[in-house]
Amino acid sequence: MEIGVTTFVETTPDVKTGKVISHAERIREVIEEIVLADQVGLDVFGVGEHHREDFACSAPAVLLAAAASQTKQIRLTSAVTVLSSDDPVRVFQEFSTLDAISNGRAEIMAGRGSFIESFPLFGYDLSDYDELYNEKLDLLLKIRESEMVNWSGKHRPDIQNRGVYPRPVQNPLPVWIASGGTPQSVARAGFLGLPLVLAIIGGSPLQFEPLVQLYWKAAKQAGHDLSKLSVASHSHGFVAESTESAVDKFFLPTQQAMNVLGKERGWGPYTRATFDHARSLEGALYVGDVKTVAEKIIFLRKKVGITRFMLHVPVGSMPHDEVLKAIELLGTEVAPLVRAEIARWEAEGEI
Repeated sequence: MEIGVTTFVETTPDVKTGKVISHAERIREVIEEIVLADQVGLDVFGVGEHHREDFACSAPAVLLAAAASQTKQIRLTSAVTVLSSDDPVRVFQEFSTLDAISNGRAEIMAGRGSFIESFPLFGYDLSDYDELYNEKLDLLLKIRESEMVNWSGKHRPDIQNRGVYPRPVQNPLPVWIASGGTPQSVARAGFLGLPLVLAIIGGSPLQFEPLVQLYWKAAKQAGHDLSKLSVASHSHGFVAESTESAVDKFFLPTQQAMNVLGKERGWGPYTRATFDHARSLEGALYVGDVKTVAEKIIFLRKKVGITRFMLHVPVGSMPHDEVLKAIELLGTEVAPLVRAEIARWEAEGEI
């Protein structure tokens, strides 16, 4: 069971002061968070790509590269790369460079993008949303498979027997399929033999169990080695010394951020009742003390089959020292509890 952290490098207003820190300051804070995550033994850190004022990182590979030279073990991934509006050649080159700097710790999470600001920014038509992703994923995988590339498509000029460099340390460079939970995207990940990451940020995680089974079924039918595949979750949460403290610190900035997004997308208001329901054992929020968060991750592993858990923290802007403390607790106390329980299951033949 791998355990890690994701961030969208948020720069939303502080709920108490209204202050908004600069993009530059928040980017530097995230590098500190990655370094700490490495020091406390977490397995992976993911940085999301966005192109809007309230999220500071539009170039995850650059930010991750800044952290790569200061870390030793932690894997470094986008969370996600909006592949539909990017050039797969440049994506591969950037993450191959990150792979070199980190000596084989780079990963790509390739997604369609639930935020659509990048499409008009780079001149793409949203009516081509699905077609763009399918075509660009095909090219990215071809580049990954072969140094010399021959490829033709509709939305990008053809490539005729051209080399793509640098080549990564890892062969192949890990590419994950990021999905919001549609059966089609889950089945495609399994068919392609690519690891899958699910955004489990609402409802009950138990609803994703059939999708995980569909993924494994598709991978098996396609003849892939299941031992080399993984299913990850990306879920909101926060760890503190006590559950009361975690709730008090996390609710208001989360409510503020979710209501801003909800207004954009036509969602209902994010209330304290919504938040408290999601904190229950079968809810999608991982907020509480060490024991509470560990029990929920163990539950997710046992009931849904998730093999990598990534805690998205924070959702709205929070004091940097509080985020660092949450990462420390996740690495030094939550992760050992989860790993010990899973090791016990394995020893007793339960999984």
